[in-house]
Amino acid sequence: MTVVHRSHDRGITTLTLDSPANRNALSAALVGELGAALADCAADPGVRAVLLTHTGTTFCAGADLKSPPDPAAFVALMRAVVELPKPVVARVTGHVRAGGLGLLGACDIAVAGPDSSYAFTEALLGLAPAVISMPLLPRMDPRAAGRYYLTGERFGAAEAVRAGLLTEAADDVDTALTPVLDGLRRASPQGLAASKALVTATVVETFDRWTSDLSARSAALFASAEAKEGVTAFLERREPPWVL
Repeated sequence: MTVVHRSHDRGITTLTLDSPANRNALSAALVGELGAALADCAADPGVRAVLLTHTGTTFCAGADLKSPPDPAAFVALMRAVVELPKPVVARVTGHVRAGGLGLLGACDIAVAGPDSSYAFTEALLGLAPAVISMPLLPRMDPRAAGRYYLTGERFGAAEAVRAGLLTEAADDVDTALTPVLDGLRRASPQGLAASKALVTATVVETFDRWTSDLSARSAALFASAEAKEGVTAFLERREPPWVL
């Protein structure tokens, strides 16, 4: 079953995450299909930009704990979004959690609606937002990252804009995206690629410097007894033993 659908209109290829059974979680299948779709977009001269969106009420629920992707494949997916020589625009009308925020943060432009919400839930499970920090921390307000990484609090679109996760919060996402997509259609392919390289340079440098270290940290955390208990408690819908 296909979990990433493609459509195309006047230079904009829309990639739609459609895995309702797990709330568009980052499964091996979704990461693989999305990576392949992005590679096709990179090679297609008819694609001026990519619009990344979703079905249902969740943009991405984070890692699929029952069918997780290869960690290296997820890191490669985030880097592919950052390094794609064409802008990637996120259209968000639902919830974004944990690893899904890494996917969102890798996008060049992100516009979300009033029903969207955000949370870094890793610390609640005995984990940390390790590899997703590579696209996120260069772009986020440090104080906001310090708060939400540690507390796991849920916050809305307006706060996500202030924190640096979103470009814009809008009551009507498609109306807000109209001038954005029109602008991308008017820009030259070379101009877009060169301009994107300027604004993503720091993020790419972060991947170069930290991929090995943060991937190792993430693997160690997932293998720990505390994280295994946290994940088990989450799947069993109960509180882990460290909750006071």
